[in-house]
Amino acid sequence: MSRPRVLLADDHPIVAEGLQSLLAARFEVVGVVADGQALLDAARSLKPDVIVADISMPLVNGIEVTARLAAEDPQIKVVILTMHREEGYVRRAMEAGAAGYVLKVAAPDELLTAVDAALAGKTFVTPGLADHLAGHLRRDAERAWDPAGSLTPRQREILQLVAKGRTAKEIGAILGISARTVESHKYELMEALGLERSAELVQFAVKHGLIES
Repeated sequence: MSRPRVLLADDHPIVAEGLQSLLAARFEVVGVVADGQALLDAARSLKPDVIVADISMPLVNGIEVTARLAAEDPQIKVVILTMHREEGYVRRAMEAGAAGYVLKVAAPDELLTAVDAALAGKTFVTPGLADHLAGHLRRDAERAWDPAGSLTPRQREILQLVAKGRTAKEIGAILGISARTVESHKYELMEALGLERSAELVQFAVKHGLIES
């Protein structure tokens, strides 16, 4: 019985050698490449079952490779193996179509599990990152459902005062903060709510019952 075929991409030779040894215990490693373009070429010619790829690679990064391959051949699964633990990277990888996201420090314990999950049509994310990402996704959903409910008490105060026509200086005097701080809160409000003009803050406040029309 043939073993699942894995293609590995990492631009650090010592790391790649160690990963190849780890993967070879369970899978057939059909190739090892050191940059994103070579990975695209190898994936198209070798048709592996799973690709294990770093994010930071020369020429084309791992997330871009994932997006391109997902569009060309959804049957090829990509597991991202990286040092990047920031949520933005995880989300971009998942949105690109990655079947897994594993931190390099966790590779000995989690990489084989992630490849198995990919082969089974499932998604694996390093547990600590998965919990963090799930929390952000829940909060994003809550904001989409009730954007007014996502505001902090201070943001609501400032929004209500702005909507009532108060200047930054007047709001600062009322709340005991500087006009500059008021402007900073106002900017953050507009960013959080996806608004571009002060007039839209008034419309938002009226629509969500924060002030009377």
